[in-house]
Amino acid sequence: MNITAMPHSFFEPSARTVAFRLLGHWLIRRTARGICGGPIVETEAYLRDDPASHGYVGLTHRNRAMFGPPGTGYVYMIYGNHFCVNAVCRKAGNAEAVLIRAIEAEFSLDLLRKNRPIDDMSALTNGPGKLCQAMQIDRKLDGTDLCDGNSPLVIGANPNVRLFRKERGPVITTTRIGITRAVEMPLRFYLNGSPYISKRIRVKP
Repeated sequence: MNITAMPHSFFEPSARTVAFRLLGHWLIRRTARGICGGPIVETEAYLRDDPASHGYVGLTHRNRAMFGPPGTGYVYMIYGNHFCVNAVCRKAGNAEAVLIRAIEAEFSLDLLRKNRPIDDMSALTNGPGKLCQAMQIDRKLDGTDLCDGNSPLVIGANPNVRLFRKERGPVITTTRIGITRAVEMPLRFYLNGSPYISKRIRVKP
């Protein structure tokens, strides 16, 4: 499989912009047993001066990667046993990032299911902790260059992204979930036609 990594310039705009644009592109994990992953179908943006963002408190050992250059991977642990993966945006020092909340399990299903053995396919990667478990993403990948095609974790350009978005659309913009601050900000984006969304809102007909 040929993978063309997204360039660093793709991640230079605000996380709000990048979170929308990431939908349909690929999150790819390279392992000793091959690649795995799939198209991104749900994202959340975390902005500079955003009370819900890890960067709001300033630079720490935990969030150091979030202050890195655009296209850096920021991986952190939640609840003591789950990981979340983010793509850092804007120039270094701004601490903006996009949380990848869900992907469609497409590449190497056998490997994904071995890492996360469940029967319900739609629950395999429909949440940030779930996709990290299925793709073996942990703190060792914190600070990874997501724009390096040979990196163990890559965000790749889907050449058919427009068709994918059309088939899985429409794009829903809504508030973020699982947070207690700035809950009213409409910074979550997802493709409503995908079966892998972590949580949907009711869409009026």
